[in-house]
Amino acid sequence: MNRTEFFVALWNQYIQVTPQADSIHALFNERGEDVINDHVAFRTFDIKGFDLDRATELLATIGYEAFDSYTFPDKHLRAKAYRVPDDSNAPKIFFSELIRSELGEEAQAIINKVTRGLEGELTLSDLTGRYPFHKPTFDEYQSLANASEYAGWLSTMGYQANHFTVNVNALQTLESVEEVIELLLEHQYQLNEVGGRIKGTPADLLVQASTIADQMTFEFSDGAVSDIPSCFYEFAHRFNESNGQLFQGFVPNNANAIFESTDRR
Repeated sequence: MNRTEFFVALWNQYIQVTPQADSIHALFNERGEDVINDHVAFRTFDIKGFDLDRATELLATIGYEAFDSYTFPDKHLRAKAYRVPDDSNAPKIFFSELIRSELGEEAQAIINKVTRGLEGELTLSDLTGRYPFHKPTFDEYQSLANASEYAGWLSTMGYQANHFTVNVNALQTLESVEEVIELLLEHQYQLNEVGGRIKGTPADLLVQASTIADQMTFEFSDGAVSDIPSCFYEFAHRFNESNGQLFQGFVPNNANAIFESTDRR
């Protein structure tokens, strides 16, 4: 699977569980916009063969290199940012992992149960939509999500892009995240309000906003059926660094709030 095939498969799977993204994309197209993807994001547990080290090896096969790393202590996460060095038009990738040892014993036990028997290594095909875990019971899911919304989400959604991101810099009819938000509110899309609708400032070199995740129906291992958060859509406007180059990285405070787009409501 080459890079183009990977992103086509990724998008096709993503809009199956994130219908709002398909309709927002169409909304931009109706305005004459050719929507460019700034980045996608993935989540995983820190399990050998499925961790950030494996992600780095895997993404290298389609031309990506890690160029920055981040920690999110309050969410027990670490992450890396990836880009294609010789292709500035290629979407960036943000890949995070949960540090299991930082959670309580009950949460760790649930994760161990959910991931029991997980073998081999993460593949590109996995990232385009694979659920390799044992389903939790509804009570296990609630307990795990209470300890870590990230872990709860991963235990039900498995491997897939949790969001795509509209590159606001490339838009022709909208000049800022503020204008994007006005359009979204006009069409009654729900936005992530954590830390304010707008995350970051031009001084941070990155301004972002995101929707609230869509909902999908999930059947738990005990037969309980409930709606759970699926995925969301993000919008990013980048600014030039002092050297005149467009900022390519991520801002931890922004990302910390955007993670909460998939929290239970």
